[in-house]
Order: sequence, then C-alpha cells, then structure tokens
Amino acid sequence: MSSSPLAVADAPTTARRRINLPVGALLAALFLLLLLAAAIFPGLFSHFDPLNIAPREAFQPPGAQHWFGTDQSGRDLFSRVIYGARLSLLLGVGSVAISSGLAILLGLAGGLSGPTGQRITGWLLDILFSFPTLILALLFSAHLGSGIGPLIIATGISNAPGYAKMVYGQVLTVRHASYIDAARALGHSPARIIWRQLLPNTLRPLVVTLTMGVGQAIVWSSALSFLGLGAPPPAAEWGTLLSMGRDYVDQAWWLTLFPGLFIVLTTLSTSVFGRYLQRRREGRLA
Repeated sequence: MSSSPLAVADAPTTARRRINLPVGALLAALFLLLLLAAAIFPGLFSHFDPLNIAPREAFQPPGAQHWFGTDQSGRDLFSRVIYGARLSLLLGVGSVAISSGLAILLGLAGGLSGPTGQRITGWLLDILFSFPTLILALLFSAHLGSGIGPLIIATGISNAPGYAKMVYGQVLTVRHASYIDAARALGHSPARIIWRQLLPNTLRPLVVTLTMGVGQAIVWSSALSFLGLGAPPPAAEWGTLLSMGRDYVDQAWWLTLFPGLFIVLTTLSTSVFGRYLQRRREGRLA
C-alpha cells in the first residue's frame, strides 16, 4: 500500500512545526512553573528560616553559603525571596481575580442594557480609566489601610476599569453575532444564551489578558508595599524587601537587586507567555 506523495511531503513540515516551539514562551513557562513550585513548596529550595535573625551574619555579600547574601538582621536573602514568591503570587492572582470579577459584572451590565445604560457605562469606564492605576490604588489603600488583604483589594479595584472596558466592548460585539441571533430563533432563553453563547465568547480574550495582568498586578502591589502600604516588615514579600533594602543600597546592593530582579522576571514571563497564548488564539503562530 503506497502512501500519497503529498502526505510524504507534508510529514517533514509537520515535524518541523512540532519541533519549532517559541523558546521565549518555553523559558517563561519554565520560570513560572518554578516560581509556582517555590510558592507551594519553598522548603525544597531553601533550608533557611526566612524570619530567623543572626546579627553576627548581617550584610554578608552573596556567596556559597548565602547565595543572595544576608540582610541587616542576618537573614538569608535567598530564602526570603523564595518564601516571598508565595505572598507576591497571592497578591498578583488575588488582585486579578477581583479585577476580572468586577470587570465581568460591569461589562455585562453595561453591554446588555439599553442605549441609555450603555452610554452611562461607557462614560463611567472612560472616567475611571483616565485615572492612573497607581493613583487609584493609593486612594483605595489610604482608605482600606495597610496589609495583604487591603492591598489585594486596592490593586484589584484599581485594575478593574481596563478589564471592564475590554469586556464591555466584547459584549457589544458578541451580542450582535449571527450565532446569537440563531440561538434566539431556536427559542433559547436569555439566561441560556448568556451562559452558553455570550459569556464564553466574551471571556475568551480576557483570559489571555489576565495572564499578562498577573505580572502587572505584582508590580503595582510591590510599588504599594515599597511605599509602606503592603505587608509589614519583616514579612518576606518582594515589595517589602525592596522597601527594607533601600536604606542600605550603598553598602548592600544585593538587598534591592535580587527582589527587584524577581519582580522583573515574573512580569516579563507572564507577558511573554500571555502574548504567546494570544498569538496562538489568533492563529498567528507559524
């Protein structure tokens, strides 16, 4: 039984497509998996207690025993960065969850309303979106107070307008699609149309954006922690570590370098992996 020449010609091409994976996306996914493992099982990566002080070992530079050096109290910085991954990821994922929830509520309520409701929703989102995210986060943090919980809420609310505009625009597009009209013609109830047709097609682009938003939320949370509105010292959170190390930049550069480096790498990895998912969803991958 002979094989088709076209099938033989397509086989190497298919193999090359399977092998030719984006290196950046693979590296980003690998870093995020390691970060997730560090957040869940930090003891596998470091045997030092992140809160145990040793004044005699204060300000030791990076070396064989302390890979990232020690801080002003002699605590192992590598251990504190590893244990800080749990709080930082919690801040990023928690704030994105709040942002997406508010965005879905506002976007659906405005997009499914009448012309007057759509105009009011559009004006409201434009006004909120015109404020810088950090300014909104500062306002909410000043009202809610400092701490992990208030920081998650403040960051989540301040990021919601951008996601809400996306959901709102997507709802306005999807509600006039042909498959929505076909579902109405078949006699489906409005609740079923929203749940089975409108909501999945509206949220599919949002999932990709939220992947990139986790890293951005970590940046905003770290900025607020740097200003003293996040986890109080001696908590092992990346923004708090930056805030604690800024007074010793001249004599202990490593105190701010390594926490800042992990913030940058996390943001870069979520952005690269999110853009890969976006290109894959749009069919633009070779």
